[in-house]
Amino acid sequence: MLILFLFQILISDILKVKVQKKLVVIVGPTAVGKTKLAVKIAQYFSSEVISADSRQFFKEMAIGTAKPTIEEMEGVKHHFVDSYSIHDYFSVGDYEREVKKLLAVLFETHNIVVLTGGSGLYIKAVLHGIDEMPAFDENLRNELLQKLETAGLIWFQNQLKTLDVTTYQKIDIQNVQRVFRAVEVSVQTGKPYSTFLRKESQSVDYQIIKIGIERERQELYERINNRVEAMMQTGLVEEVKNLIAFKHLNSLQTVGYKEVFSFLENEITEAEMIDKIKQNSRRYAKRQLTWFKNQDDFNWFHPDSFQDIIDKIERTN
Repeated sequence: MLILFLFQILISDILKVKVQKKLVVIVGPTAVGKTKLAVKIAQYFSSEVISADSRQFFKEMAIGTAKPTIEEMEGVKHHFVDSYSIHDYFSVGDYEREVKKLLAVLFETHNIVVLTGGSGLYIKAVLHGIDEMPAFDENLRNELLQKLETAGLIWFQNQLKTLDVTTYQKIDIQNVQRVFRAVEVSVQTGKPYSTFLRKESQSVDYQIIKIGIERERQELYERINNRVEAMMQTGLVEEVKNLIAFKHLNSLQTVGYKEVFSFLENEITEAEMIDKIKQNSRRYAKRQLTWFKNQDDFNWFHPDSFQDIIDKIERTN
């Protein structure tokens, strides 16, 4: 009887042990193969995928963002894909709050959730929290959007250098959305954008497993070039043509759209447009790699090293 009693206590204690929830974060440059890997991992663990690609949020942008198709999702549910319109204001702060709420729900039924994307600031928001920024002033934003259309990014870069040299030296100054927001906050509040930055990460009740994937440069560049060719064949120009009236929106100030706008306005030839998209995509991939390797302690793999990645996920406690 005593042995049975002790055995029952042991079983009871085992059942009380809380299973460690894990958020698997997969990052890497554009066209490296994040979506395919995320789907395979989600299938392996019977889980779901959260997108951290800030352009795939928007319903109107599909071809130029390489948004995963139904076939590519392979039955795995993806969150934050086609979830907003380009006319909606959806900030990185909004994303952080929505993802945190979603994770609380998903972890009720899943021990592992996969988050993947190439938007570094959005990944950082989930991993470390985003800074509390003031609500935007609609009149100021409209005024600055008009300025962006007439004066271009270089005017905002110069303004940021004057208003907040700390942020100017720290961020990717070719990223229109980030430069725009930093200038907007600095002008609106009269204080440098950098003074709003959170100094400490928030604690979470789940394990974060950081996976970075990369390929040899020539292999990656060939994949980027092939992707651009595929975009052209599947109707990128037509997609962008339907959006030309909204080209001033921040969401459309991105590689694959800006170049087509220039072509549609007869500023460059079709061949120049294609070459520019390829070139700017390669540059973007390089910036992404630099960001992820400098910002956090990711474990780097080739995307074909599936079993090694699974072992890393399962071993991490």
